[in-house]
Amino acid sequence: MQEDKLRATNHYLYYPDEKNVPAYLAYGFRAIFLVFVPYILISMLLWGFVYSGLISMPFIGDILTWHVYEMLYGLVTAGTLAFLATGLPELFPGLVPLIGKRLKYVVILWLLGRISFWFMDYLGIYIVAFFNLAMLAWIIWFARFAVLDKLQRHASLGYTALFLFIVEVWYFASQAGYASTESMDILKVALGLIVILVLLALRRVNMEAINELMEDKGIDDIFLSRPPKTNLAIFSLIVFTIVEFLYPQNSALGWLGFAVAAAILGITSEYKLKDEFILNQPYVLYLGSIYVLFSLGYFMMALDLLNPDINGIKHFRHFITSGGIGLSYIVVMLIISWVHTGRKLTSNIYTHIMVMLIIVATFMRALIPFFEDYSSELYLYSSIIWSIPFFMYIKLFFGFLLNARKDGIKG
Repeated sequence: MQEDKLRATNHYLYYPDEKNVPAYLAYGFRAIFLVFVPYILISMLLWGFVYSGLISMPFIGDILTWHVYEMLYGLVTAGTLAFLATGLPELFPGLVPLIGKRLKYVVILWLLGRISFWFMDYLGIYIVAFFNLAMLAWIIWFARFAVLDKLQRHASLGYTALFLFIVEVWYFASQAGYASTESMDILKVALGLIVILVLLALRRVNMEAINELMEDKGIDDIFLSRPPKTNLAIFSLIVFTIVEFLYPQNSALGWLGFAVAAAILGITSEYKLKDEFILNQPYVLYLGSIYVLFSLGYFMMALDLLNPDINGIKHFRHFITSGGIGLSYIVVMLIISWVHTGRKLTSNIYTHIMVMLIIVATFMRALIPFFEDYSSELYLYSSIIWSIPFFMYIKLFFGFLLNARKDGIKG
């Protein structure tokens, strides 16, 4: 136990000597989760009520673009920052952890980006672009240790964030009239990059979470997330994203979609260890479900492209967004909230329900093409069901975020 505690304090050699830091500003993920979770709740519930026609939001011009942008860039910037602010100081001990006033200012910058985007019609494109681009630019600057690392062990995270920044500049250029590309086409490119970012992050989360789990349960084996399977999935995704942008109606895109689905699903074979059976472990099932939902999304989109009579590709994409990306938020938050507040990685009836509700809500929304007569109801109810796990997270974990680590370590 003492050895584990010493290992956990290695990355605190550079912990800032800032006085009177409240617990919620003691490490990057704390303050970010405290604002991220309520925001994702508000955004999703509002969208469900707006789409169902129960309320209107006249102060937002293009409501669909607002929803897509916020679900992609609005949320991924906070999620990426939480992941990097938690993980990079451990990977690169020379990196000063993000705490205190610095953390507060970064969270405020993210909130300004969100608020400004809601009122873009009043504030103007340039102010909104400044706050949102500044947020992602700051994340890239924070991740420079990974990019400049001579061994390039985690540089792919930084490079992907850089490409996301370039695409976001492209998006705002389109909004301002400097680029002729449709905003929604640009956001589809961003989605491909975000899925790549999630896959890269999951490779590292799998290593930490599953090995921590096996150590706690006394399982004598090591889980290794090997790059080739993830790299194949990423290569397939890049090709699919490029072809979708250039030739969205080409039938070849359907076959590429099947390739992406197979490559992503293939990553789950890593859970089959040589000497131990771990497929009955809850967190293995949680993490594996993310890959399954991603795979289902690309499979169903491919099916739609090869069978135009279905005409449901925009709904099937929810397997990727509400499903894969949404579930990755919940699962990563669970892992970080247990492990990085000085507790053992734990699963219980509440974590099971949280994961299952995300999956149920995803199927409700993604399968709307087969139940068109009930589309408004399915959108509304799926939004509510999808939001419940985040309500549960507030109830179960905000206490952890607002108080010091249980093991007495800083952060």
